[in-house]
Amino acid sequence: MISTNLRFGPELRRLRHEAGLTLTEFSVALNYDKGHLSKVERGERSASPELARRCDAFLGANGELQRLVVRPETDSDTTDTPAIASLCLVGRRAVLAAGTGSLIDLGLKLGGQASSDADPLLCSFRAQFEQLRKLGQSTAPKVLLPLLETQTRMVAGLTADAPSATRTPALLLASRFAEFTGWMAQEAGDSGAALAWTGEAAELARAGGDPYLGSYALVRRALITLYEGDSAGTVALARRAQSDELPPRIRGLAAQREAQGHALVGDERDCLRSLDKARELLNSDDAHGGAEPVIGTTHVSDPAAMTTGWCLYDLGRPKAATEVLDRECRHLPPHALRTRARYGFRRSLAHAASGEVEHACTIAGELLGVMPAVPSATVNNDVRRLARELSRFRSSRAVRDLQPALARVLAPTHD
Repeated sequence: MISTNLRFGPELRRLRHEAGLTLTEFSVALNYDKGHLSKVERGERSASPELARRCDAFLGANGELQRLVVRPETDSDTTDTPAIASLCLVGRRAVLAAGTGSLIDLGLKLGGQASSDADPLLCSFRAQFEQLRKLGQSTAPKVLLPLLETQTRMVAGLTADAPSATRTPALLLASRFAEFTGWMAQEAGDSGAALAWTGEAAELARAGGDPYLGSYALVRRALITLYEGDSAGTVALARRAQSDELPPRIRGLAAQREAQGHALVGDERDCLRSLDKARELLNSDDAHGGAEPVIGTTHVSDPAAMTTGWCLYDLGRPKAATEVLDRECRHLPPHALRTRARYGFRRSLAHAASGEVEHACTIAGELLGVMPAVPSATVNNDVRRLARELSRFRSSRAVRDLQPALARVLAPTHD
């Protein structure tokens, strides 16, 4: 790590000179302090990943500068460790054990008509699932997790001694409950539980005759590696979920994730290529059909466009990112607080990186007010990046006013 950082400064100076830029011109173009850039070039200060990607994009270095500051990637396609597999197996045994009791209990409540009334019961659980997904937009994940775990077991329990007509849809719905439980676990900051529940979802879907959700589980796993900063792992997992026999929606969501992985290391060509593929797949007629509940986000009207804005920031093009994110964030529904926070902080970050500090603080100020209601370990990644970005503008009154709210969100909490 030390050797690559020592190489960054001289390489940056060389590329700047090749571009015919003075240090003053370069600092103005990047919205960075001239003195700071001078120290970076001389090796007296380390470059942040944010500065590296911005220099990379402006100088057309194709990710070379980022690779000098980003730590070596690890192969994250080894997440199926014995510990995680054991958690999944324990989970399945618990599902079956708890499920049998739940089915008996439900049967008593229905006057012994559990089998014949299974379809209306499943409809009720399906409606509950949609309500819980909606509730997840405005509720702390740790509050929802116990309920989601219980509901997953109850729905899976409907499969015990049930006819195939009931067993199959129950398993498929249980798999969606498990997948959403995994997402809430990730939002709560527990990647191990997120992986375990995601694996559980794939197994339940497979048992229900759906061979596709297992591939979507790869997309979910790729999200975990993305937030860990593992570009290679993210791309590898996402590519495994893009085979031609898979439904267009899953392939489109996987292509989006691959694009985000490429953006992490400044690979603009492959990033934009993956975004084009995602846009084509997600806009196809086949992607809008299929079984309910819908896989992936239901609150972003144009996922490919929103992901494009997300990637443009990582590619070191914050001004272009603001234009896309400003437009797409206007389409987010008011009740979707978690989604609004996720893309809103990325939008604020892009504005700050573009030098529009007061506007960035205005956006962030509105979002920080809702964060206690929807705490998110993943969103906090961008909140921390925003705090670092704004720290360069300490003389700004807007930044000083925002600091206490930023600190409260980022302060460690104790249960």
